[in-house]
Amino acid sequence: MTLAEAAARAADLTDERALADLRREVADELEAAVRSADFRERVIGYRAVGQLRFTQKLDLLRRGLEDESPSCRGAALLSLELMSRQHPGTVNSVRSLLHTLANSDPNPAVRRLAVLCLKHGSPMKDTITLLGFLAEEAEEKELRAAATSVRDALKRKAAAR
Repeated sequence: MTLAEAAARAADLTDERALADLRREVADELEAAVRSADFRERVIGYRAVGQLRFTQKLDLLRRGLEDESPSCRGAALLSLELMSRQHPGTVNSVRSLLHTLANSDPNPAVRRLAVLCLKHGSPMKDTITLLGFLAEEAEEKELRAAATSVRDALKRKAAAR
């Protein structure tokens, strides 16, 4: 079974034991994919981390967020967003890196994805301030809209506390 097939199969699994077995089966292939010289293989590896809900491989996502390829950064961000829906600590552990990506990544899609990932984190003042700045000052319309939406969601979350 390829890594892509395993990741697709993981989406249908609800049994944690079966998912753990699947993770164990592809763990070595996942490690090899994210260390590949070919960015397409790294993308598959970074996406698989999220699809397999492989929390033990969060360090690989950090590597993906720092990858030279915007496709790899985007794939790592998609996995981070997927995993952070149940665990805000996932976002909180890479918050400063997400701030950097949202504020200064040269790829606009990566910037938007970084903003969207921040939605699942804790409503920290520095994050809300950054999102407010992006909502007002960003050149890209889509980035401004995403920053506004996430900033407002975090403000609501902060007010509910």
